[in-house]
Amino acid sequence: MIRKASQLIPPVALVFVIACFISTISWVDANPCSAASSNAKAPIAGHSSAIDTTEAHIAQLQVAMMITKDQEALWNNLVQVMRENAQEMDTIAKDRSNGAKKMNAVERLNLHAQIIETHFHQLQKFIPPFDALYASMSDEQKKRTDILFQKGMTKKYRNK
Repeated sequence: MIRKASQLIPPVALVFVIACFISTISWVDANPCSAASSNAKAPIAGHSSAIDTTEAHIAQLQVAMMITKDQEALWNNLVQVMRENAQEMDTIAKDRSNGAKKMNAVERLNLHAQIIETHFHQLQKFIPPFDALYASMSDEQKKRTDILFQKGMTKKYRNK
């Protein structure tokens, strides 16, 4: 039986990687052609940082996952990791923006490798507190969380 790559990646990992990717695309130009062109887009004025994006995700996830008072300590452990990860990504973004115009192709590739490695380590930090929180969830919470991490934040689970 041949499995697709997306079937092999645990849904939690997939959502986390996507969230990290989305939070960084504003400051990482993944298109080498536009990066090399003189018409490369400037970052959108007032675009939120990884910290701002993470804070918005935290608020949405807390509601969507129906976090209870009994789960607050576990939730706070997870939120702390999310905030630390966002701070780390903002630091990389700041370093990148300070030297972006001077980077050659090899330096850009090294930056992308650094970002991927950082995401990997952040995911490793994220999974243990998420696992502890998930283990404490009711069947209904687990069902909602599974759908959320499988399909992302849909209107169905926002602000409920």
